[in-house]
Amino acid sequence: MHVLVTGGTGHIGSYIIPDLIAAGHEVTGLARSDTSAAAVAALGAKVVRGDISDLDVLKAAAAESDGVIHVAHRQDLLPSGGIDAVAAAELQIMLAYGEALAGTGKPLVVSGSIGSPAWEDLHRPATERDPALPVRNEHKGTLRVRNDVERTVIGLAEQGVRSSIVRIPPIAHSTTDAGFLPLLIGLAKEKGVIGYPGEGANVWPAVHGRDLASLFRLALEKGPAGKYWHGVEDGGFRFREIAEAIGSRLGVPAVSIPADALMLPGYFGFLANLVTLDLPASNLITRQTLGWQPAERGLFEDMDNGHYFPRQADSRVAMA
Repeated sequence: MHVLVTGGTGHIGSYIIPDLIAAGHEVTGLARSDTSAAAVAALGAKVVRGDISDLDVLKAAAAESDGVIHVAHRQDLLPSGGIDAVAAAELQIMLAYGEALAGTGKPLVVSGSIGSPAWEDLHRPATERDPALPVRNEHKGTLRVRNDVERTVIGLAEQGVRSSIVRIPPIAHSTTDAGFLPLLIGLAKEKGVIGYPGEGANVWPAVHGRDLASLFRLALEKGPAGKYWHGVEDGGFRFREIAEAIGSRLGVPAVSIPADALMLPGYFGFLANLVTLDLPASNLITRQTLGWQPAERGLFEDMDNGHYFPRQADSRVAMA
């Protein structure tokens, strides 16, 4: 299969391209700069020059492919327009894919969020059958602006596109992780403590980057149209457990942060709304339908991979 991959030089994309090639697929990666083009080529993929903001380039590349994996995001819009602008731009990208792939039955696999179902109303782990919540949940008054993107992708199944969403947890760990876990570790180093909200009983799921890459491939290869897939390790981890694991490795205490202090400058700040999320999710349907089996190291084991915390042995070598 000839697969178009966007975001191929990002954390997850850089695992997706080699995984696809190892499985026998031909891959073309979108690259907007010489540096990105070189990185895509180094991963073994062909290169098409362009940017996800150029919808004509995207439509042409998608039409020439046998399937698309889209993990790129318009993060460049965040400083000026916030998440609303990012979501609006990504919605147009999904509609462009719809134009290019309508009636072909070709797969379109797009990254989503494990938080897109109504996690606060379910009172149980979210499953793959739980749809993304509408943009505004009037009961809670909560905005989920990117959910329109997910719902649009799922809706493309009615237009003859084998579309699906891979829901990604807040922690996708690996030796190249630059996401939430390094942020929390950096915050702990800065403050001299690692905090958790209240009792820290809220659940955060996680997954290894390589396992997530294999899930994107399986969804591309054999996933039915109009489905959500859960890229999470079994169960999840209470936030307090994550904080304590970080604290033990840094030698700093893990402490409870009261709800009324979460947003104060002294600790979580802009992360306050994220660290309180409770995101329990099941991966049973994903495993049964696609045969996906996470095979890499779990979160706590992977914290000792040398990327998140320097190994003592490495420090001794550096001093020698």
